[in-house]
Amino acid sequence: MSIKLEVTRVTDATARIKVYELADPAGAPLPPFTAGAHLDLELGMGEERSYSLMNDPRETHRYEIAVQREIDSRGGSVWMHDALKVGDIITSSEPLNNFSLNEAGEHHTLIAGGIGITPIIGMARRLAATGSAFDFHYCARSRDVAAFAEALDQEFPGRLQLHLDGGDPSKGLDVKALLQERPAAGHVYVCGPAGLIRAVRETTGHWPKGSVHYELFRGAEDDTAPRSTDTPFEIVLQRSGKQFTVPADKSILDVLKGEGYRIKTLCKEGVCGTCRIGLISGVADHRDDVLTDDERETVIQVCVSRAMPGETLVLDL
Repeated sequence: MSIKLEVTRVTDATARIKVYELADPAGAPLPPFTAGAHLDLELGMGEERSYSLMNDPRETHRYEIAVQREIDSRGGSVWMHDALKVGDIITSSEPLNNFSLNEAGEHHTLIAGGIGITPIIGMARRLAATGSAFDFHYCARSRDVAAFAEALDQEFPGRLQLHLDGGDPSKGLDVKALLQERPAAGHVYVCGPAGLIRAVRETTGHWPKGSVHYELFRGAEDDTAPRSTDTPFEIVLQRSGKQFTVPADKSILDVLKGEGYRIKTLCKEGVCGTCRIGLISGVADHRDDVLTDDERETVIQVCVSRAMPGETLVLDL
């Protein structure tokens, strides 16, 4: 369900990050949300983008998001920075959550990298409000690009640990030392660049299923761009019986849209989970960063994933 939101405030967090406060145009209470939730906003350049909510989930009068300007992106952040002004009305989804807190856990480790700090802030605020045990790690290149660091240090005194690496990840957070041993009933939550997510997932491979939670704010280019080893393959749509060839330089999504199928998409990078389609048979080359191992048995992200060599994928369409 879509809702209308008014931009009530825009502030600069850093030279590249703007914070937007959104409210109901008539001042009515907003649909509730939980920590880790996001909004899908309809932008003026004809596309949608997802932005994490960073304010306290107990607030019902506003939503707060932060957007980092990315010149080499597909244009969403540039449009937000250059076009969206106080008083503008924007169409949004109600809050959605693919990155929720497991509040039954006894200890929570929060890890953020760069602009991935936004959903983690909301989680820290929720955990502080409920008196839960947590530690809070924020990774950035330098203090001047570590948005909200000073305010967070004051809001969570003694909890925030800022890891500045100067552009060399080896000088930043020691993920192995932090996560090698799991606290009793512990959960870890991480949002940020692909390399940080990968390090956390690899280190916590021995943790119980469901105790490691992650969300990427953008895809890893080397995982989403066409590879020189990509080859054409066939897809079959089970319900219609139609069969199509996916060329080496196109995605399943490209082919389906070219044939007139309306597939909802957002990131087109395999990180948001929007364009998942049921996988009936065939062995997929999963290249997303959002599906669990169990989900990959029956679902495929058609924006980035392909078929393994010699395989035909049968899709639930």
